[in-house]
Amino acid sequence: MSLPETAAAEWIDQRAALQAWLAALPADAAIGLDTEFMRRDTFYPQLALLQLGWNGRHALIDPLAFDIGDALQPLLGAGPAVTVMHSASEDLETLAPLLPDGPRVLFDTQIAAAFVGMGLGISYRALVAELTGVELDKGETRSDWMRRPLTASQCSYAALDVVYLKTIHEQLGERLQRRGRSAWHAEDCERLRQRVRRDGDPQPQRTLRGAADWSPARQALLRRLLLWRDRSARRLDVPRPWLIDDTLALSLAYEPPRTLAELEQRARGQRALRSAQRSDLFEQLTPGVSAEEIAATASIPGHPSGPAKQALGAMKQQVDTLANELELPSGLLCPRKVLEEYVVTTEWPEFLDGWRHAVLHDRLASLLPG
Repeated sequence: MSLPETAAAEWIDQRAALQAWLAALPADAAIGLDTEFMRRDTFYPQLALLQLGWNGRHALIDPLAFDIGDALQPLLGAGPAVTVMHSASEDLETLAPLLPDGPRVLFDTQIAAAFVGMGLGISYRALVAELTGVELDKGETRSDWMRRPLTASQCSYAALDVVYLKTIHEQLGERLQRRGRSAWHAEDCERLRQRVRRDGDPQPQRTLRGAADWSPARQALLRRLLLWRDRSARRLDVPRPWLIDDTLALSLAYEPPRTLAELEQRARGQRALRSAQRSDLFEQLTPGVSAEEIAATASIPGHPSGPAKQALGAMKQQVDTLANELELPSGLLCPRKVLEEYVVTTEWPEFLDGWRHAVLHDRLASLLPG
């Protein structure tokens, strides 16, 4: 598919040209942004292309040709400009070296579409078709964006990812205002921005429910191991499972190896767990767990059973009813896994803070098992 005549994209492969392109934009501009990245054998996504769009001007920036550095920070990171993106989480992670705190003001069109009744997780292609009547080509979805030069087809595909963001942003913004959901949308976009800013999950053990019935000490050791895995994967720039996959992590935390040789035997096949990493890991697994570590470890929520399972059903019914009244997807209002955590721990989930607390707390708290 070729670009619309009004949407020719400028190829930028020099920092001065990027700075000049950005300098021409007003401080409060609504700027469409997208990225193409590769993530095959690294911890961090590798930025391969950056696409920008504003008021009919579009640019394809080549990060392999020059150091973009902090060129985006003054306009997007510090100023009042609105950064318009679709399904932004992976793009924000990719941009973290350039925008460590993310864009100051984020407008995620996928989140906005959910708030205005267009479904949860709608694709950019489907959104463009719904709001503009244009059917976008999917031909370059699995393209190699690290190769140079990019083909004309690749450039066209990449540019189209920002060409329609202006129209989408304007239409969704109006619909959000009509429904009185602008503040809710802004809060969820800020929540997304803050989540990407965090340097890892401080309680990674909570995702491994197979350890929910472990003792507090074993859960604390599992947390220590997973935090080590995260730090090491970031430092080595390799995927976490290449160091230790989840199955091995559970095994090592439940029954730590008594010798380095035993660890080497049990960890065979882990692609990035070399000799130095095995020694470091063994040192992590050897010391006993302190009372301070146990106190700092959030317990792993198990699966609801008995009264908790009954409460979960009642809560799910309340969420579905309220979601229908508010004309929202129930998964946007409150995902089932959040309810499961709540009925098991009885602690109000962080996900349900903000606007969700105001509409859900009284309904759900009254249903907790006595």
